[in-house]
Amino acid sequence: MSVEFRIKKTECVEVSEVILGEPYCVSVLKHGYCISQADGSVRADGSITLLTGPQTILVDTGGPWDRDFLLSKLKERGLSPADVSFVVGTHGHSDHVGNLNLFTRATVVVGCDVSQGDRYMPNMLAEGSPYPIDPYVSIIPTPGHTGRDVSVLVKGTVVGQVLVAGDLFECCTDEGSWRELSENPEVQDVSRQTALKTADVIIPGHGAPFRVFRDSGD
Repeated sequence: MSVEFRIKKTECVEVSEVILGEPYCVSVLKHGYCISQADGSVRADGSITLLTGPQTILVDTGGPWDRDFLLSKLKERGLSPADVSFVVGTHGHSDHVGNLNLFTRATVVVGCDVSQGDRYMPNMLAEGSPYPIDPYVSIIPTPGHTGRDVSVLVKGTVVGQVLVAGDLFECCTDEGSWRELSENPEVQDVSRQTALKTADVIIPGHGAPFRVFRDSGD
């Protein structure tokens, strides 16, 4: 597959863990991480992000070891799992969807599946079309890391458009590492470049949120 989009210039300028907006605020409950160990293993956990506004939306739940952490972070905000309207798993890896069972009342989106309990809803994510939650929040296909990765695009924040990207981006400085973790690097490269044309802030799967800067000639 040929790559048609030119990579935009990015700088690792971190942003606040709480991004205000109207009508949605974006709160990073946990920065993901990925740390190589001396024995060849890797310690990793995914970022957890909460959107509060007309709907309460959780993007990725961390691993099952994050259960108590996640519950406490929700409680700090006066929320319980029953208050969460949508739970989006950017992809099916265990460090991103390890606590789905806490959210039995929510609409659950994992990859290209949208379900309410045992009822699966028709959608066009697998065909490349967004799944809008409302005019301000959309789930968009961003394949490559796995075949069915999705990200969440949030409009109307004080920093512009925020993309909660899962492992589309491991972290801001992932240029030397993301390809070896990708099921389809060519497809993921196109997804990454499309994201960099659109988003003003990216929340990656295993690092802090960072700003996107575009060349002045674009």
